[in-house]
Formats: sequence, C-alpha cells, structure tokens
Amino acid sequence: MSSPVSDDRVAAVRSFNRFFTRQIGVLREGLLHSQFTLTEMRVLYELAHHGDQPSAALCRDLGLDRGYLSRIVTGFEAAGLVAKVPSPTDGRAKLLHLTDHGRAVYEPLDRRSREEVGDLLARFDDADQLRMLDAMRTIRTLLDTDGALKYAQPFVLRTHRPGDMAWITRRHGALYATQQGWDASFETLVGQICADFEHNFDPARERCWIAEMNGVPVGSIALARSGEEGVAKLRLLLVEDAARGHGLGSRLVDECHRYARAAGYRKVRLWTTDQQAEARHIYRNKGYVLVAEEAVHAFGKDMVNETWELDL
Repeated sequence: MSSPVSDDRVAAVRSFNRFFTRQIGVLREGLLHSQFTLTEMRVLYELAHHGDQPSAALCRDLGLDRGYLSRIVTGFEAAGLVAKVPSPTDGRAKLLHLTDHGRAVYEPLDRRSREEVGDLLARFDDADQLRMLDAMRTIRTLLDTDGALKYAQPFVLRTHRPGDMAWITRRHGALYATQQGWDASFETLVGQICADFEHNFDPARERCWIAEMNGVPVGSIALARSGEEGVAKLRLLLVEDAARGHGLGSRLVDECHRYARAAGYRKVRLWTTDQQAEARHIYRNKGYVLVAEEAVHAFGKDMVNETWELDL
C-alpha cells in the first residue's frame, strides 16, 4: 500500500541522487576520462561481459529506445569497436559483437572503473565498507519490485566447473526424495542429463550456472541445445531450501533467458511435472506456455509430465 510522501522526503532523495552521481563521476563529459558517455559504456559493458547479443535484448535490458541504441551502434561500428555477426542458431538474425579492437579499448576503462571504486571503498574501514554495501543492498531491494534481476541479493552466479555436475546430481536426488518422495531413478536420470551435457558441451551455445551463498552452492540451472534449430532446453533448475525467499529461482531463469537471446535462440523449451508448483509458478510468470501433457508413472509416483515453451 502506498503512503503520502512529503516534500522534504522527495527533496532528500533528489539531493542524494545529485550527491551520488557527482561521487561516481557520472556528470563528467567523458566517463572515466574517456570519450564515452555513461550509456555508451553500459553497452560496451554488456557486450564485454555477456557476449554477443541481439539489439532487442540490449534495448530491453538497458531500457533504451531502439533508435537511440541504433545511433550508438552505428558510431561503434564506424570506430571498429562493434560488428554485426550472424547468429550461430539462426542465420537470419544478427548479433552485436565486441571486436578485438573494441575489447582492447574497453578493458583499460573497465580496469580504471574497478580501481576508482576500490579507491572509494579504501577511504573507509572494514565496518563502514560493510555498512555502505548493506545500505546499497537495502535501496536496491526496496526499489527493485518489478521482477527485474536482483543483483544485490545475497548470492552470486558463476559458470560450472569440475565437480559441479556431481553436486547437481546428488542434490537433485536428495531434495526430490525428501520433498516429493521420488525414488533413486530420478537421481539416475539427472546424472545422465549431466553426463550428456558435459560430454557434448558447446561453450558457444550452452551454459550452466551455479548459485553460491557465502561460497556454498545453493542452486543451479543449465541451457542446452535441443537438436531443433533455434530452440534451446532449460534444464537442471534447483534451489536449496536455505536459499529460498531471495528470488533465486527467478534470477536463474532470467540469466538463462539472457544467455539464450545472446546466443541467438528464438525459443526455450523445458520439461517439468505437475508436482513442481514453485517452478511452474516461475515459468508461468516468465511467459512460458504449457504445450503438452502426459500422465505417467515415474520415479515411484503417478504424475503428469509437462512441456512448456517460451518464445524469446
């Protein structure tokens, strides 16, 4: 429920905005003493850190007007920073690609940005650094109420590494045995899915993420090829009980979609059952449509297999 807002509170927020933008140098004509504006740096950041992407994805993720982004990209192409390349999954689509020259220009700026933030934090002792980060997290949590990615949440995502597939298999088996009463055949199935993913892994078109809290794995998800052109499979979504309530499941799915769009996929397909209420709620909220159902007896239980699809 919204509440009346006094003029002095509005003034306080506007004052903080002016103070903070001055502190981080946003008002400088060239961000980080470069020729780039803040928006241009954000576009370079997305391409450098998240790989090739369609223009539509950048417009959506950065909240940019399509024409505005087009003008930025045109300038970047003329400077040799960005090129348009064919999608590996859809020959009709083009992705924005940061060239070697673009990366050589961007990386010193990214390093300078990290150094500036490090210098800012170094002015404070450890306790005050933590107070500042906690205040930032509070602001982000309160403002981020529209279902967008909650980067300030108490977890981090990383790509998978040796040993992770064994953890995914083991935790799926344990959690579904406890929560759903499924038998060991489900863990065997997950183990086979993980083994196939590792054996056939294509780093240009597939990705697996592990979520960690305090350095401990608490969640997973993967995007894999389906064998059908332009269609990817969402697999291995898992959130530990200790990590629930932080929006982790939604964040993992969003990260999967982000990568799928960047890789040029046009559709994501997934399999689940009618017993996964929380996961189905996430999928429905993300726009997935139930396209097939089949009553089966599996993993020691009667259930309904479901296929869901999302057009990207």
